[in-house]
Amino acid sequence: MNALELKIIAMFLMLCDHLWSTIVPGFPWLTSIGRIAFPIFAFQIAEGFSRTHDRKKYLKRMFVFALISELPFNLMVGGWWFYPIHQNVMFTFCLAIIAMMVLEEAKKKGWLLFGLTFAVILPVSYVLGFITFVDYYGYGIWMVLLFYLFKDLRWGWVGELAGMFYINWIMIGGLVFNVPILGHIVEIPEQGLALLALIPIWLYNGKQGPHNKTIQYACYAFYPVHMLILALAARYLF
Repeated sequence: MNALELKIIAMFLMLCDHLWSTIVPGFPWLTSIGRIAFPIFAFQIAEGFSRTHDRKKYLKRMFVFALISELPFNLMVGGWWFYPIHQNVMFTFCLAIIAMMVLEEAKKKGWLLFGLTFAVILPVSYVLGFITFVDYYGYGIWMVLLFYLFKDLRWGWVGELAGMFYINWIMIGGLVFNVPILGHIVEIPEQGLALLALIPIWLYNGKQGPHNKTIQYACYAFYPVHMLILALAARYLF
């Protein structure tokens, strides 16, 4: 599975989640499967960071689209153009990219400094995610850092699985489903479904797939455009 295919899957699942939160709230399964979207995006941010030739330009592009996306996000989430208590997910990714840039600089000076810096970055990024009200808060930044740390390691999938379980199943949790399995009732938190994102992530073949500027910016534009359409539809049509 190439990078473009991963993006399409993630965008479709994100659309499902946003459909539930705007015009079809009567179908809660849409937000349940939507839990799978964010980890795929988080993985791609870590992957894109490792592959880009200009990380400052990568951060700048993400920040520009974060600014562009904020008004549609506010309209969709808060119902008004100004909604300061929740920022769109691209700001989450901006903070994660900054954290990775700091870690990369530390890595150049040795693994000891990298380890110490990582130990500082984890709590700082977690708190920063909450006080800035970015989407997924500190948990979102941690998921990007999780894939950044483990994606190139031989047994990295073990760390990814453990980290995803801890962040999504234990820390975030949320609504709990009682699922009968082999005669027993097993409690599964809705956010735990995010672990299913590891299946397409682990099927990633390391190839970019079809790529040009049009495709690249269309993928970025999908985020603000679909939110604006849904926000306007919810306001004026439903």
